[in-house]
Amino acid sequence: MLSRQFLSWAERAPAGDRAEAAGNLARACLYAELDPIERGEMERTLTCLLDDASPLVRRALAEALAGAAEAPHHLVATLANDQADIAAPVLARSPLLTDAELIDAAALGEGPAQCAIASRPNLSAAVAGALAEVGSLDAVLVLCRNPAAALADISIRRILERFGRDGDVREALGARADLGPALRHDLVVATADALRDFVTGCGWMAPERARRVAADEADRAAVGIAGRHVEGDLGRLRFAGALRRAGRLTPALIIRALLSGDLGLFEACLAELAGQPLSRVSGLVRRHDGLAFAALVRSAGLPDGLLPVLRTALEARRPAEAEVPAMLRRDVVARVLARCSLDADLSVAGLTALLRRFESEAARAEGRASAPAPRAGADRRIEPSFGAAPEPVIDLDVAA
Repeated sequence: MLSRQFLSWAERAPAGDRAEAAGNLARACLYAELDPIERGEMERTLTCLLDDASPLVRRALAEALAGAAEAPHHLVATLANDQADIAAPVLARSPLLTDAELIDAAALGEGPAQCAIASRPNLSAAVAGALAEVGSLDAVLVLCRNPAAALADISIRRILERFGRDGDVREALGARADLGPALRHDLVVATADALRDFVTGCGWMAPERARRVAADEADRAAVGIAGRHVEGDLGRLRFAGALRRAGRLTPALIIRALLSGDLGLFEACLAELAGQPLSRVSGLVRRHDGLAFAALVRSAGLPDGLLPVLRTALEARRPAEAEVPAMLRRDVVARVLARCSLDADLSVAGLTALLRRFESEAARAEGRASAPAPRAGADRRIEPSFGAAPEPVIDLDVAA
């Protein structure tokens, strides 16, 4: 009886009045003390209102039912598949929608609907992965800024593949507390690549030099991330494995790690490349003057010409092994350079140039550390962030 009376009135009432009445009816169905017959009749009336021609009515239903765990599921599911502005409240708040329904809505929905899903509290890894795969840029930004979203590593890598050139996406990912070391490095590489493309596109730097600068910054970031965010032997091995799979475990990175004093990362890199247990590699590094260490270097695929350099660096770093790795040390780099100049057999291509760049970087770091702090309010000249001296420093808390 109530259903027929309401629907008869709704045929003549203006859209605004129908919307207000629909919202009140939905809340009464949820919270009023009704017997089963009355509740069933109210549900049938609300079901008829799903076909109302006015989006105002359906929007009022969505707002009233969005956060209710007691709402009839068929009402919520129908509203979740309505036009985006109607579906958004339900997609963002309804506890009734399953992961399968949310994934389907993400695949078929428009940008606002995807953004609503991305903003849900306690968003599951499955739904977050679907958004990472098909979501619009705006939806992915909302997802990255949602600290309650369970973002798996594979989803973050997919986001970087799709939107790694977007600065807002990189910033949002860098602010996440759950970003692992390998992903932090991926983020730094994406930032360096974006800057490289920008400066070469503007004609500010030759492509080859831009690639070298970006590679140097990625290696510097890897050492910094290992020192700040990687814990334990297992963590270092996993980080080295991720670098290798990404094609970034290069001789330049291994030398940088050693010259920066991070023996743990250096040993993990050799273990990963040589396929040897880390405990065995650590023992061979401690006895680096022996033939077994030379065999280890060869099995890691490193050029034979690097062996004297590695031995010299290990000998120079020995007094400082207890230090926390922070930066390249100028005295250690100078000692290795001197060893290279004395040995005519050291013919590794680009090695001297690499060490000279390390020496310059270490000298600049020492200069910055010893410079007085700038006075508050003092005028400061803003250096270009990429291309002009000094060369870029892409930190992001080494991408955090």
